[in-house]
Amino acid sequence: MHLTKYENTQVAEIRKWKAEEPSVVSKAFGIILSPITWLINKIIPVAAIQGALDFSSSAAEWLTDTKDIIRDAGVNSVDALKTHDLEKSDGLANEVHNWAIGIGTAEGGATGAAGLPGMAVDIPAIIVLALRTIHKIGVCYGYEVKTKHDKDFVLAIMAASGANDMGEKIAALSTLRAIEVAITKETWKQLAQKAATNQMGKEAGVIGIKSLAKQLGINITKRKALQAIPVIGAVVGASVNGWYIKEVGWAARRAFQERWLIENQKILEI
Repeated sequence: MHLTKYENTQVAEIRKWKAEEPSVVSKAFGIILSPITWLINKIIPVAAIQGALDFSSSAAEWLTDTKDIIRDAGVNSVDALKTHDLEKSDGLANEVHNWAIGIGTAEGGATGAAGLPGMAVDIPAIIVLALRTIHKIGVCYGYEVKTKHDKDFVLAIMAASGANDMGEKIAALSTLRAIEVAITKETWKQLAQKAATNQMGKEAGVIGIKSLAKQLGINITKRKALQAIPVIGAVVGASVNGWYIKEVGWAARRAFQERWLIENQKILEI
């Protein structure tokens, strides 16, 4: 199908986002803050964060309402947005994104003022908000989280947005593409069979979804390490949360844009 001028512009933006390396600040978190991260990991184990991810996924799904999106889009159902209008969906996603950034910033400032104790509340809260943001942005494009593939797609978006280096981002993007294939063309069993015969290529990323979850937990802890210092915790908490939700939102928007374009037969892949 023919791409409109607007859709063609978004294809270029998706390509640009995929090729964009994580910021210098993101890379710094992986190196400079290692000693603090080690301490935080001792106090708040990665296993606990992974548990929070599982719980938060269900909480975010429950908190994702759809009536306002259906109303504002002027359609009768979420499914209608799958073939409606990309520019309209982008506008809806932008409103969801900006709202989430504001909430994340306020929540981070409030819990950050308490220093280390506040992190026990802040980390689960920001994970829920990030997941809800992805779920809600998905709704803007006609996609609700209903299946295991959908949940894995959301997790891969989280991993892509929280990558500390290009290697992590490439792994997450490969997983996103593999899940798109699983959703639109093949069954999970067929993907597993391909992996077993080494014919899977980029789809091999699907098998690593659990390791991506673990890396995500580590990355969130790294980004919030300085929040443990009470004097600057409020400022760090607010800025890191706002910045993190901004990254999560853009990752979600680009991922769902590409999925929408592929499923509407506008493109094959970016």
